[in-house]
Order: sequence, then C-alpha cells, then structure tokens
Amino acid sequence: MSQHWKPLPDDLSEPARRLVEELRAVKDAHRISLAELGRLTYLSKASWERWLNGKRLITSQALAGLIAALDCDAVLLASLLRQAEAARDAESAPGAATAVEPTAAAAPAADPVPVPVPVPLPVPVSLPVARVARWRRPRALITVAAVAVLLLVAGLYLHGLNGGGSAAASSSGRSTAPPAVSTGGLPAQLCQSVGCAGKDPQAMGCEADDHTVLTGTIGKVVLYLHYSPRCRAAWAGITDGSPGDSATVSTGTGGQETALIHWGYDNYSMMVDADAPGTILQVCGHQKDGDNCTLPLSGPAARAQALSTTAPGLTPTATPSS
Repeated sequence: MSQHWKPLPDDLSEPARRLVEELRAVKDAHRISLAELGRLTYLSKASWERWLNGKRLITSQALAGLIAALDCDAVLLASLLRQAEAARDAESAPGAATAVEPTAAAAPAADPVPVPVPVPLPVPVSLPVARVARWRRPRALITVAAVAVLLLVAGLYLHGLNGGGSAAASSSGRSTAPPAVSTGGLPAQLCQSVGCAGKDPQAMGCEADDHTVLTGTIGKVVLYLHYSPRCRAAWAGITDGSPGDSATVSTGTGGQETALIHWGYDNYSMMVDADAPGTILQVCGHQKDGDNCTLPLSGPAARAQALSTTAPGLTPTATPSS
C-alpha cells in the first residue's frame, strides 16, 4: 500500500537518495505494508523502516531478498546500491577531511627567510584517491559483477539449499521444474522433520505457517524460537541486535543452528529437526553485553496449536532464564 513518506535526511548522498526513492516506488507499486515486506524478505519491519527512510543504507543481503520476492528492476537497484556504497566509503575514508592540513601547516608568509624543510605527504591522504579511482575506472565491469552477485543471492533465496541441485535431481530421476503451489496458495512441501535440518526456512517455504512459540530478551536484543507445523522444524531469530550478536537454537539431542548478525540488526538461523522424540528446544543469545537463554520448550507442536487459537496479536512470551 502506498503511503505519505517522510522527507529524506538532508545529508543523504545523491546515489543513496535515488536508491531510497526507487525502493519506495517498488513498495508502493506492490501495495504492501512494511510488515508484509519484512515477512517476504524475512527481515524485520524495523529494518525496512530504517532503509526506506534513509536512516541506514540497505544491505546487499536485504536487496537480494527484495529482488527475489518482488518484481523490480534488479540491474538499476544493484547499480544504485553500488554507487551509494562508493559515496559512503569515499566520505568515511581516513584523511578525506584532513587532506588540506599540510598546506595550513606551511611556514608563515611573514617569515623573511623561509627554510625549505621537505614535508612528506602523509600516507593516509593518498589512500582515498586510489580507492575512488578503483571504484570509478571499471564502472561497467563492477556493475555487472554486483548484479551477478545479487542475482546469485536472490537465487539462493528462491531455491534454498536443495541438497545437490540439478545433478542430484537428474541422478534421482526427479524433475528440476519449479515446485508446485498448493491449493491454499502456499509453496508445496519441500522438506519435513529431519529433512529440513540445516536448510533455509524461507527458501523451503516453512515460514508460511511460522509460529513464534517462544521469545526472550537480552537488554534490547530480542530472541525468537520459530516453529513450522507443516515442516515440523524450528529455527532461531534475533532482532534489534548489532553485528556480532547471535542466537543459537538447540534441540537437546545434538541438533544446533546459529543466527549470526553479520550486518544490520537482525537475522535468522537454518532449521533443526523439531519432530524427533524427546526434542527440547531452546534459544540462547550471545552478545557483548552478556548471554542468556529462553526457557526450554518441549512439545512445540502443542504450543503452536495453542497459539493458533490465541487472539491475533497476542503471542505468549517466555522470560529468559537467569
């Protein structure tokens, strides 16, 4: 759905401004909310709010998710992101703001007998020049490379870790055609139980009936335990964190997957089998300010069933153990 957008920050570079305007146009053209956009890309609504209002530059991972989920001009968006990153790097390069200091430090003009003391050029001053030149010279080559990388990541979003690709499909006699869609509008079942272990919940369609069966916090960081009844698998989520923060889901029987924030504010893990007898699920968060875990949960299917009868928007939470 379209909306009245907030004015963009005045200090936003021109490439970044154009990129945000294009991203806003994509969202408006598809008439979706921030929450729906977050669900489609499996990123938080808060992150998309920052990117679409120019508070932060969108990450390549998030842009790849957008390209995979919605019809948009991938080449244009990738090119604008590359230009915005180059502008940001040029502005933050060491010595960029102090390159004129050697001139200011020259001998005073009033000195009748200037002494010719050679002043070596500081090494940091020369680095930004070379860096900018490398960004500008092979413009077409870098654009093609950036688009190729984004399309590759987008392909992973769509197909996931399918355990062998076309070679595995041909050896087993299975068709490599795209998976069918169920009559309910959800992706056809691609994995279940132990077959989902280590695979991406979004790519495998398991987020279609995702239930957040547990949540917990470490300061401002929020931990999630997600469970899919149709896939009988679970995964961890983490939001409002910082690069280096992580959340690990464990099964108590050896299964374990970690969601690590490489950039941005959130991430989710690959899946673990949540159908094995005696499975006890728990998510533990790790960050520089401390570690903590949700309460252990047995019977995630029963918990999900209970949540499905809860009023919309009311999701029971669990306080982290001390």
